[in-house]
Amino acid sequence: MAYTFDELVAKQRAADEAHARVQQLRETYDPSTRTTWSGHQTATWETAQRAWSDLARDFRVAVAEYARAEGRPLHEIETEIRRAADQD
Repeated sequence: MAYTFDELVAKQRAADEAHARVQQLRETYDPSTRTTWSGHQTATWETAQRAWSDLARDFRVAVAEYARAEGRPLHEIETEIRRAADQD
């Protein structure tokens, strides 16, 4: 499937949001206390982690396809997408 640049930016933002959710859960559940997470906490964190992993993988594949189709270096495309995703 061919993606547009804007679609890739949206994919990057989705992956960034999922990563932020994983970090927020980690901080909320406070692993520094050395206590065991409840079953619900563990399941919630694992679900968020999988979602982030899936989104990041899908993004990497889509960017590689886009770069190949455009005939441009992958790192250039990634940099442009990162800049666009970081803008409001």
